[in-house]
Amino acid sequence: MNKKIIQDYTKEELAEMIKPAFRAKQIYSWVYHKYVESFDEMKNLPKEMREKLDNEFTLTPLKMLTVQDSKDGSRKYLFGLHDGHTVEVVLLLMRDKEYHEDGSVKHQERYTVCISSQVGCKVGCAFCLTAKDGFMRDLTAGEIVSQLLMIKKDNNIDANRRVNLVFMGMGEPLDNLDAVVKSVKIFSDPDGMAIATHRQTISTSGLSSKIVRLGKMELGINLAISLHAVDDELRETLMPINKAYNIKSIIDAVKEFPINSRKRVMFEYLVIKNINDDISAAKKLLSLLDGIKAKVNLIYFNPYGGTEFERPSEKDMVTFQEYLTKRGLLCTIRESKGLDISAACGQLREQEGGAAV
Repeated sequence: MNKKIIQDYTKEELAEMIKPAFRAKQIYSWVYHKYVESFDEMKNLPKEMREKLDNEFTLTPLKMLTVQDSKDGSRKYLFGLHDGHTVEVVLLLMRDKEYHEDGSVKHQERYTVCISSQVGCKVGCAFCLTAKDGFMRDLTAGEIVSQLLMIKKDNNIDANRRVNLVFMGMGEPLDNLDAVVKSVKIFSDPDGMAIATHRQTISTSGLSSKIVRLGKMELGINLAISLHAVDDELRETLMPINKAYNIKSIIDAVKEFPINSRKRVMFEYLVIKNINDDISAAKKLLSLLDGIKAKVNLIYFNPYGGTEFERPSEKDMVTFQEYLTKRGLLCTIRESKGLDISAACGQLREQEGGAAV
């Protein structure tokens, strides 16, 4: 692509590139508040400036290819990139709109958006479909930011409506740390989407050295660790990256990570039938997280074609959860969403052949 992506730049960077500097704030408003798709729509900019911007920048680095709607209100998107690659994004409806008896709105919908940071992934988790085709490339900050921008526009979510963001789609966010951190800053800009960092969560497979580096930046974001196993032997089978970043190194890094006093470090635990769903695993998990202000999210494995793994029973999930909660560890079972569509990360992309047409 010959043109630069306007969403790749912070407001401060645009102010250095475009003079007078106050134009950067105006451009941010058009892009992130009004969702324009052409510079010609930016009517408070001089015509000459609009033409210059159009020659140098693009406002649309992504192309919407496929949308799948679930009966539970979630929507899964496949976006095409300029080089023919594709990425997935998921909009999760966490709470429906509620009304008072007089018909006025009591509560607006609550959304969480799960965004991607890479095309493919290097981590190679045995249970993950995204890893099947390997790693292609990192996404730029603008390609990450544009995912949410397109989701908000497509669903008529007003600019002043806040959503929760999770870097938990395709890719390992900390493997693309610089672009992810830049996107966090762009997302949180008060003149842009104004999504406070406490509404943003970075989910990692456990790159401990980069967890430490991220923590030193003190961004105020939430941290989620994809743990999935309680001993190195099983974790190396499920997640080969454990050979480089073992469980102890992850726990040590988490203990150094700055967490808001009202928050907890989240540990994602993908439960797979007859693999990691018994009480002995629950006991080890309780011991492992001792001394950490933690919350455990138990996640049902979502089967996909060709996988050897199976979804656990509801009974075993509840037994696992109750063992932890009765012993003081905050633990929830994440409600599975999108089971009637391509729920597993990478599944929609796989169905569509992995590339844009």
